[in-house]
Amino acid sequence: MDFVRTPDERFDGLADWPYEPHYLNVPAGDGSELRMAYVDEGDGPVMLLIHGEPTWSYLYHRMIPPLVDAGFRVVAPDLIGFGRSDKPTRPEDYSYQAHVDWLEAWLLQLDLGGITFFGQDWGGLLGLRLVAAHPDRFDRVVASNTWLPTGDERPNEAFLKWQSYAANAPRLPIAKILQNSTVNEIPPEVLAAYEAPFPDDTHMVGAKVFPSLVPTSPDDPAAPANRRAWEVLARWEKPFLTAFADSDPITRGGDRGFQKRVPGARGQNHRTIEGAGHFIQEDKGEELADLLIEFASSVG
Repeated sequence: MDFVRTPDERFDGLADWPYEPHYLNVPAGDGSELRMAYVDEGDGPVMLLIHGEPTWSYLYHRMIPPLVDAGFRVVAPDLIGFGRSDKPTRPEDYSYQAHVDWLEAWLLQLDLGGITFFGQDWGGLLGLRLVAAHPDRFDRVVASNTWLPTGDERPNEAFLKWQSYAANAPRLPIAKILQNSTVNEIPPEVLAAYEAPFPDDTHMVGAKVFPSLVPTSPDDPAAPANRRAWEVLARWEKPFLTAFADSDPITRGGDRGFQKRVPGARGQNHRTIEGAGHFIQEDKGEELADLLIEFASSVG
């Protein structure tokens, strides 16, 4: 599999990001391997934080310090195609299942267990598949601005517009996307950190193709596996919390679906985070970290 690797110097001196990367190799699917990067900070119970589109583990730069200070081991991967991870250069190399397989191989190599999982955007679409496949490794789940789509329900117009834009735009304007999807003004040096993984178009193939992989029809290739994952979640009795933003048109209402369908969501102190957009970690990272600490402590 052909891939590119963002030069290390692109990540030098990023604002609010003192963390050294760790790496594992995962099977590419054709006999070769891809290098997957991740942050691994602190000691204690595992907090697994998975990012979405078109970000990378830097999305958690406001959450990692308070979580580590509270005594947790924070692990945050860069999905293949993003951050410091390798980036296949052909659109056909990416699929929903390929992303699940890469992330699963990484999880099993690290042998993580006792996990508190936080997933936003594609972090939830992928992470919830891992929860369903390896429920014994997860103690609790926090879903934020995400869903597990099967294509049986029509997506809202906001998502369909985003999907069309990503497919047809010559190049994704990363900084503009981040700023338009948050409530607060993002400093230029932080926007630059989000742009760092993408020096040119060859590094952006995965980011451009990602929205097209979301199941929007019942016969989508990923739909059957997501339905099977929902069968597991429909029996999930462990604590399941939702923390959705009040100003995200893409995922609005998804929290109610989880609360209705997941048994472990009953009786939880679900939150609507005020003054936050789609990239809720950037708008309200410290508040989310406090919520995670409280949630992990209150349910043992």
